[in-house]
Amino acid sequence: MASVKEQEAIRKLMVFLQEWDSGHKVARSRVLDSFIKSNNGKTEPELELEFSQGASLFLARLTAWLRMTYMHSTCLDKLLKSIGIFLSAAGGRRYLIEFLEIGGVMTLLEILGLNHLKEEDKRESVKLLQLVANAGRKYKELICESYGVQCLAELLATSTSAEAQEDAQVLLDSLGRGNPKYQHQVYKGLIAVLPCASPRAQQLALQTLGAIQELVGEAPPALLEPLLAVLGSAHLEVQHEALQLLPALLPLRVRPALLAALVAALTPPGHPALASRSESTADPNALCPREPTLAYIQQAAAAKAIGILAKESVEVAEELIQLNVVHGLMVAVGNMEHMPSQRHSSISLKYFVHTFPFVEEHMKNAVGDTLFQLFMDSPETWYTKMDQAQAEELASSILDIPKDMGRKQSTEEVQGSTPISFSWRLH
Repeated sequence: MASVKEQEAIRKLMVFLQEWDSGHKVARSRVLDSFIKSNNGKTEPELELEFSQGASLFLARLTAWLRMTYMHSTCLDKLLKSIGIFLSAAGGRRYLIEFLEIGGVMTLLEILGLNHLKEEDKRESVKLLQLVANAGRKYKELICESYGVQCLAELLATSTSAEAQEDAQVLLDSLGRGNPKYQHQVYKGLIAVLPCASPRAQQLALQTLGAIQELVGEAPPALLEPLLAVLGSAHLEVQHEALQLLPALLPLRVRPALLAALVAALTPPGHPALASRSESTADPNALCPREPTLAYIQQAAAAKAIGILAKESVEVAEELIQLNVVHGLMVAVGNMEHMPSQRHSSISLKYFVHTFPFVEEHMKNAVGDTLFQLFMDSPETWYTKMDQAQAEELASSILDIPKDMGRKQSTEEVQGSTPISFSWRLH
């Protein structure tokens, strides 16, 4: 038989629940304010003591009211924070299970897709989903099975709140780890974010792709087109993250297509006219230079990426040579419309010239002694000393390197040392 003290506690609980059940929006809002202030950070035993072993009864009411009112934003932020107190309570796994049994995950995901709701409400929803994911693999699978990856990817791509985007990224990263059944779904969801209009979303998606790349293994071919597109972003922070991802793709099957696409980006359509300025840009009285086209920005980024990847291994450098990368870099150096293209391609060209003597010989023959000496004296700045005629000559130079010269040169250099296994010997 319950003691007098226990009976009094139960009576107070029943009165509290009856007041909640009969209360309207204003009254319930005050109850939520008091609950959040008094119970934030409490453990499961502390919550049960507060509610006379009936905390689950209040949680059930909170969840039911959430499901009925979330589309109308009725005290939504307070409701979500109150539920979060239960889900985050130490030792409160049963609260999580009770919340999930009545469709809590689907409700939280639906909140993310409602355009009229506040970004702060969506952030609170993501925080609750993170608590669910933190509970273990089967809970991550439940979120993914409920189309959670799609909802989070859309939030990341479309949200106007940087904080909400970061919360979505953290949760997507969590879903991509310790969740082998759905990690490829997470990876593809992040790829789908790349074409969006938000540079911040692109940056966060690229960061997460890089973080889980090793876990996923092979990258799908569908990655290359959006990845190369963001490589040409006018936002340097996005370019940086794209460049960071590229080396991780070299051991994968997408490598040949990746290298070919980078080399192709060095010579945009109509490249013979790169060095020829239009009348408007050639006008010495023009107040400012023409804005660079996206193709030029991508050209500069591709030149930079090629330099980074070529230094990863001799195999990669020689594959690039077979793709006629040297000619492409010379075209980019001759692009007087876009100085970053000239700078990055010059730096990358320096590596090929200094590493492969036959490249040095062919380049010298192609551009002549004077221009070549400028390059050798100052590879990082020689393009600033070129005149219009020299730039046009460089951009139109035809550098014909026989297909087998890379193999021949490498064989000569490694005679008497341990042989290098070049990639084309494997095909």
